[in-house]
Amino acid sequence: MRKLFLAIIFIGIIGFIIYKGNTTVGTTDYTLSSERLPASFDGYKIVQLSDLHDAMFGENHDDIVNEVVRIAPDAIFITGDFIDRNRYDLEQSLILVERIKDVAPIYYVTGNHEISINDVDRIKNSLLELGVHVLTDEREILSSPEGERMVIGGVEDPLSSLGDEQVTVERAVEKAFDGVPQDLFKILLSHRPEQFGVYARNGIDVTFSGHAHGGQARIPGLGGLISPGQGIFPKLTSGIHELEESQLVVSRGIGNSLFPVRIFNQPEIVVVTLRKDY
Repeated sequence: MRKLFLAIIFIGIIGFIIYKGNTTVGTTDYTLSSERLPASFDGYKIVQLSDLHDAMFGENHDDIVNEVVRIAPDAIFITGDFIDRNRYDLEQSLILVERIKDVAPIYYVTGNHEISINDVDRIKNSLLELGVHVLTDEREILSSPEGERMVIGGVEDPLSSLGDEQVTVERAVEKAFDGVPQDLFKILLSHRPEQFGVYARNGIDVTFSGHAHGGQARIPGLGGLISPGQGIFPKLTSGIHELEESQLVVSRGIGNSLFPVRIFNQPEIVVVTLRKDY
């Protein structure tokens, strides 16, 4: 009887953890240092929102909006799968952008779901009307009051092409940063973390990605279980990764798609503070 009681308690605790991990959004803070970062951008704070998948936390996205307002970032990055092809509700997702667009400049790139819904022009135009910087294999150069510069680029999800994914991403990155001086600090928004090698080869200082959903189910001590593009026990599902002189930030994302439940894998808002490494 005692064993049964303990088993019920254990199952109840696990169930509560999973429930909270699917109905609340957490915030993960990272500090990312680089010698190449211009000194006047030291302390530059970025909020990354990835893989919303038409989800809503709180009334009219209150849970996310309140946290973004509290963080008061210098920029907001939306790194793809803003909508979900299985329950497409663009208007619902646009409410979030409408409510945070005055907090900081928003930069956006597509994910595979935007491409596959075959309504990508309307999605982009709706975001542009709200003042979002939609980056389609292009970049924008930021200048500080001190006259120093860094560049933010973004690439279209490779599902937009019938060609090889790696080749498509390589060409998109090259196009986005074509003519950019080598000495500029380069930030890239690209939905797919599995193409980290491409980003590193092209001299990207830091890339922001999503897509992996944290591996959907996370095993304590091991990481994510499965991810599109990476398969079983994927390596790039969360956190900051390094390859050569390049760094990759992978968000676990906010919403879900086909598989509706996350296990030990709370949706997250990612906050990255850039620091000058002297």
